[in-house]
Amino acid sequence: MLFAVYLLQIFPNPTEGLTMKRRGLIAFAAAGVIGGGAWLTTATAVHAQQQPAPAAPPTQAVPPIGPADPKLQIVPVPEGKKVHLLPATLETTQWGWFNNAQPPVLRINSGDTVVMETMMHSHNQVIPGTTIEQIKKLRTDFPGRGPHTLTGPIYIEGAEPGDVLKVTINKIVPRAYAANFNVPGMFGQFPQQFQDGQVRYMYLDLDKMQTEFIPGVVVPLRPFPGTLGVARAEPGQYSSVPPGRYAGNLDIRELVAGTSLYVPVFVKGALLWSGDSHAGQGNGEINLTAIETAYKELNITVEVLKGTKLEWPRIETPTHWITIGYDQKLNVGWDLLKSETSKFLAESRKVSKQEADKIMVRQWDCRISEVVNVVKGTYCMNPKSPRNGPTLPSAENAQYYVTVTKDSDLDKAMDGASMAMINLLQEKRQLTRLDAYGLASIAMDCRIAPPAAGDEKSVHCLLPKSVFVARR
Repeated sequence: MLFAVYLLQIFPNPTEGLTMKRRGLIAFAAAGVIGGGAWLTTATAVHAQQQPAPAAPPTQAVPPIGPADPKLQIVPVPEGKKVHLLPATLETTQWGWFNNAQPPVLRINSGDTVVMETMMHSHNQVIPGTTIEQIKKLRTDFPGRGPHTLTGPIYIEGAEPGDVLKVTINKIVPRAYAANFNVPGMFGQFPQQFQDGQVRYMYLDLDKMQTEFIPGVVVPLRPFPGTLGVARAEPGQYSSVPPGRYAGNLDIRELVAGTSLYVPVFVKGALLWSGDSHAGQGNGEINLTAIETAYKELNITVEVLKGTKLEWPRIETPTHWITIGYDQKLNVGWDLLKSETSKFLAESRKVSKQEADKIMVRQWDCRISEVVNVVKGTYCMNPKSPRNGPTLPSAENAQYYVTVTKDSDLDKAMDGASMAMINLLQEKRQLTRLDAYGLASIAMDCRIAPPAAGDEKSVHCLLPKSVFVARR
C-alpha cells in the first residue's frame, strides 16, 4: 500500500491519458497486491510514465498505517541469537547520500544477524528497459548525490566512537539480472574519450554463477557489496560516491561471502549502510560500473569490538588480511597503502618496521580496486601463511591478455595500461569500443608491481582469456 501512496503522490490523476498497459501497472500497485517485488513494480510504473523524477523524491515517505513495529522484524533462532529482517523499501533506503543525523531504520545488538535486501540504483529506477539517456538524466537532474540506493542506517547498541565494527558477510543472493553502463561524457576513467554511452542488461545464471556479457563472452559471478560502511564523523549530507575511513564505496571485489570488514566507528551506534550491490567487478571498475545488481539477501553478522584501534578499514578473508590505501591521487593512495601494510605486518608479525617492509615487498600482491569514485583505491592481499607474492606477467600468455605501463605517476600508469587493454580487446577480439570498455570494467584485473628503485611505478592489467567462449 505504501507504494500506491507513492504513485498517487507523483501522479494525482494516474489514469489520465495512459495506455491500458500503464493503467494496469498503476491499478496493480494501487490494489496492494505487490509482493516481494514491490519496489520493482513501482519503479517500472514510474519509468513507464517517462516523466522526469520529482525535484525532491521522497526518501522517508510516512507510512499511512503508522510506524512499523520493530519487534516484528525479529525472528527467533536457536541459542538466543537474534536475526533481524530488513526489507528494502522507500522507508528503509536512502538514494545517494550519507548523513549521520539520519534516524536509524533498525536497531540491533552486537552479535546479531541482519538479513537485508538492497535496491538497484536511483531507488530502483535502473532496471531492464531503462535507457542510457534516462540513466544519465537520473544523474544530471540530481547533482551532488550518488546513484546508489543504500539500505539503512542500522544502529548497533553499544557502538561508540573509537570502537571497531566487525561486519561478517554470511551469504549473498543477487537478483536474476544486472546492468553495466557507461554514462556518455560523464564519470568513468575516460569520460572525454567516451562521449557516447550504452547500457547492457545481463541475466545472472546463479546455478552456474556466470553471466553472458555479450554473445560469446561469459564472465564469472562473485557477488560482493560495492558499498558497506558506517556514518562519517562530519555532520551534514554527503554523496555516497567517495569512500573513506568509514569504508563506504570501497569497491573491493574480495569482500565476498565468508569475509569480514573491520571499520572504525565515528558516531554513536555506528550507523551501518549497504548498497551498490555487485555480482562481480574488475579491479579498476574503469567505466564507472561493475555487474550492477540488487540483493534478495545480504546476510551479515555485526559485532562491536572494544579496545581495538584502527585508522583505516581492513578486510579479513579465510586466507588473507587486506590493507587499503585510498586518496584522490593514486600516488598518495599508494604511499598510504605501503604505510598501512607495513604497520599491519609489524603489529601482526611482531617485527620491526624495517623487517615489516622487507616482508611487504617479498609477499607483494597489491591491486587497484577502482579509479572512478573521486577517491581512488588500492589494496594489498597479505597472506595469513607467509609466502612469496605471485609473479606478475609482463606479456600475453596462455591464461591472460596483458598490458603494462610504467610511470612515476601511478594515475598515468593506470590510464596507460587500461587504455591499452581496451585497444587490445578491439583489435584482437573485434569488440566495439564501448563493449571493450565495459568488459574491461567487469573482468580486468589491474595490479601494481612491487616497489622498485627510483620512483617509477608499473601497472599490469590482466584479462582472462577464459571469458571468451565458443558459441554453440
